[in-house]
Amino acid sequence: MTIEVVKPAGDPQIGNLATPINASSFTKTFINNLPAYRPGLSPQRRGLEIGMAHGYLLFGPFAVTSQFRNTPYANIVGLVEAIILVVILTLCLSLYGSVGAPKPIATVTTPNPPAALSTSEGWSEFAGMFLVGGIGGAAFAYVIYAVFTSGVLETFGNVLG
Repeated sequence: MTIEVVKPAGDPQIGNLATPINASSFTKTFINNLPAYRPGLSPQRRGLEIGMAHGYLLFGPFAVTSQFRNTPYANIVGLVEAIILVVILTLCLSLYGSVGAPKPIATVTTPNPPAALSTSEGWSEFAGMFLVGGIGGAAFAYVIYAVFTSGVLETFGNVLG
């Protein structure tokens, strides 16, 4: 007797398979709570949340591993490089939306994909707020890093303590 671990989800010719990973309740809950798939969000809100996360996470690698890493300009270079990459990503999102993005496909993990991202207007709103969120996230990461590396918190701790 064999046990079927991987089963087709719907039409087997499409290639949408239900596996123990993508069909588990943990994976479905996790993926469907991400801003890309969370129900009830507008394209602007989706773009803002995703942009903030990308901008915030892009600052660190650029500031720490760029060619200016051992100079006093490493932080500002990391900020500028993160903003440049967010602008490039926004241009790519805009191009993708302008050519007529297809309707999102329902899968085992995401049975109700957002319908707002099936129009060029939805992608335009998403891309615009991705830019705002990305620049804001990178700037926020820069400020937080500058505060931690400046020694202000150590001085404040010495005053209290």
